[in-house]
Amino acid sequence: MFKHLLLAIFIVGVVLLPRPLLAQNCGCAADQCCSRWGYCGTGDDYCGTGCQEGPCYAPNNVSVESIVTDEFFNGILDQADASCVGKSFYSRSSFLEALGSFSTFGRTGTDEDSKREIAAFFAHVTHETGHFCYIEEIDGATKDYCDEENTQYPCNPNKGYYGRGPIQLSWNYNYGPAGVALGFDGLNAPETVANDPIISFKSALWYWTNSVQPVMNQGFGATIRAINGDLECDGGNPSSVQTRINYYTDYCNQLGVSPGDNLTC
Repeated sequence: MFKHLLLAIFIVGVVLLPRPLLAQNCGCAADQCCSRWGYCGTGDDYCGTGCQEGPCYAPNNVSVESIVTDEFFNGILDQADASCVGKSFYSRSSFLEALGSFSTFGRTGTDEDSKREIAAFFAHVTHETGHFCYIEEIDGATKDYCDEENTQYPCNPNKGYYGRGPIQLSWNYNYGPAGVALGFDGLNAPETVANDPIISFKSALWYWTNSVQPVMNQGFGATIRAINGDLECDGGNPSSVQTRINYYTDYCNQLGVSPGDNLTC
């Protein structure tokens, strides 16, 4: 029954990631920041989370490695069945290596803010992968995740852009820019996210820092909306929402931090 429950959770939790905004080119004045979307300006929206260049705000001094301990990470992984393909794919060392490319993850705001962000990330990962059991969306190859209207990142008709990785990267308009940012051919080799554990974690952290981290200050509920939107929020799937919340509050307890307000979406 446990396996069937995980299977149901995974299917419900498959991510249909929202479309990225179109960005203008950077090339800002010396006293301006280039935002995560490529616009020039000053203040939190430009110099905060996702800032690409200029006088970006420095991250705090929190050590994510000291928070995501072997005990914490393996406490999630060990709950997956021994037959799970993810058991030999996901590892703390792969996560930490991928983390090296994302200096702001878990390092914005106060120490408590950092712990809440880490708890939120792993809550969603736990739900999406069934405790690191799954690498790819179940029956994903039978589904159409090609947005033919997106001419910037056109689909390869021989490839599938279904969910892969810790936060189930989906759709051509996410694989394309993720590949550009992370150094792999997202449109012609999307399977890289399921074959390379470092790229797999990088894909999750890439989406997180660009689309989820900016709403962390609105509460955990906002992160659910950023990941699975109308499929779960506003009554779309309350049981799935509650499952994510349960994981989040559990991990907050483990890390010794309050979960904060606005837990649901």
